[in-house]
Amino acid sequence: MGDLSIRNVSMRFDLPGGRAVQALQDVSLDLGQGELLSVLGPSGCGKTTLLHILAGFLAPTAGQVVLDGRPVTGPGPERGMVFQQGALFEWMSVRRNVDFGPRMKGMPKAERDRLSDRLLETVGLGGFKDKAVYELSGGMQQRVALARCLANDPDVILMDEPLGALDALTREKMQGLVLKLWKETGKTVILITHSVEEALLLGERLVVMAPRPGRIFRDYRLPFAERGVGADLREVKRSAGFAEMRDEILSMIWGMEDEIMGRAEGAS
Repeated sequence: MGDLSIRNVSMRFDLPGGRAVQALQDVSLDLGQGELLSVLGPSGCGKTTLLHILAGFLAPTAGQVVLDGRPVTGPGPERGMVFQQGALFEWMSVRRNVDFGPRMKGMPKAERDRLSDRLLETVGLGGFKDKAVYELSGGMQQRVALARCLANDPDVILMDEPLGALDALTREKMQGLVLKLWKETGKTVILITHSVEEALLLGERLVVMAPRPGRIFRDYRLPFAERGVGADLREVKRSAGFAEMRDEILSMIWGMEDEIMGRAEGAS
């Protein structure tokens, strides 16, 4: 489970005064179960809009998203979301945050406790299950958010800049954790990021989007995510082809940004 098909998805936002913004135009993409996709592109290319359509938070103005043969028409438990900020319940303990979904489904307490304990051990927080969320650092809160997402056993995990607010050291540790969880769980993962290095490290497949309107510009298959599982990510960054691919994609995105700035100046 976890085969995802994005079929000619377009999204237009209508604005006051009869104006409109075409956020996405004819986006098509197929992902197989267990693929790890990173999505990259300049601001305004529709990355987050696309993720929200996949989550079911937005209905596209054209096209369709199909998961395991069923059209996506709204949010559902088969798709889990991890936000840039953990969006945790601060008045609950770490364990109660993790077992929130299973509790809402009526899972017995003993079973919930075993599940949350196992997931917290997996994300390195076994000793913090009775702590309040506000007592944790930002990186630890994101670990809780990952565990809470996994507790619902989704087929697809959607991640919207989940590591963007972390310091460099914590971010690198979390990148390693994302790779570990991807490999161990076999989940289909889609990760939005603004970092070229992170997109290269965490995407066995990487899509670069272009703006105005948002569309898929390049689709890469990469070896770095597999190399990074259980490895020193700094060594992966020094591995063959990484720097060359980083420079290629940076130049691509800088070119898009220059084009956007040129249009803005021409319109002013």
